[in-house]
Amino acid sequence: MATFTSRPGIGSVVVGVDGSPSARTAVMWAAEEAALRGSPLRVVHAADTDAPAPFLSQAEIAESRRAGLELLDRTAGEIATRHPELTVLTELDHGAAPDSLRRAAALTGTIVVGHRGLGGFSALLLGSVGLGVAAAATTPVVVVRGATEPAEPAEAGVVLAAVRDAADAGCALAAAREAVLRKVPLRLLHVRNAGLSAGAHALLRDGGEKNAGERVAVPPEVTDRVRKEFPELTVWADGRTSHSVPGALVDASHHADLVVVGGRRSPGYLGPTIGRTTLGLLQHAHCPVELIPRRGPGHGTTY
Repeated sequence: MATFTSRPGIGSVVVGVDGSPSARTAVMWAAEEAALRGSPLRVVHAADTDAPAPFLSQAEIAESRRAGLELLDRTAGEIATRHPELTVLTELDHGAAPDSLRRAAALTGTIVVGHRGLGGFSALLLGSVGLGVAAAATTPVVVVRGATEPAEPAEAGVVLAAVRDAADAGCALAAAREAVLRKVPLRLLHVRNAGLSAGAHALLRDGGEKNAGERVAVPPEVTDRVRKEFPELTVWADGRTSHSVPGALVDASHHADLVVVGGRRSPGYLGPTIGRTTLGLLQHAHCPVELIPRRGPGHGTTY
């Protein structure tokens, strides 16, 4: 069996396909990402026949398998046309898509999904598969926005990391690795809600406007750690206030190749869930969004 390696801190790439235009866009993005990482690309199709198997005929199961294999072969051929040097591994899984993708990613892979699948009612909303993968993931997940490939490259130039507090150092470091791969600067952005608490109003009444404004910044320990571990990377760090934290990050995504943000709420919430800001990015961002799951102190919180 061949052994593949990728750059330190960057795992393999796993992408799901279901025949939808959104999934095809995700596949091509994932192929570019795998090529940047120097890793193989694993393409997974989940037939989802395990649970309904008692209600399906053998002919129906066989047809589902045939259609899935044809889709995988066709997808692999399209990837080979653009990336002949890339190793592409295909896998037909009979389980549900979120479980199939998590199994393929194992402990270190990055899962890539399209914004919408074949089902659903609106291209503006994240599909059930993408939401299920994002909410319960224990490895990074990239949701590729858009249903079709753009006619020309989008305006871009940075990797954007959303930083809420010092616990988001892990998220910022993941964003730094992505920026290094793309040879673009990293922008660390902290957005504070403009709604002031009673304590903040009292501070302003006491003449603390200057001090209050100074606190709207990326925590210096996050910036310092990124610059220490990636000394050759151009790092910009800034903070702003906004009446809508998701809106401010969505606006900033206009000029980004990728937005990186914490993907799950802190422990203490019941069941898998993602924060309101993260969900807003997944619904409205102008570029792919990478979610970094929380793994304890220093690995990222969630807005």
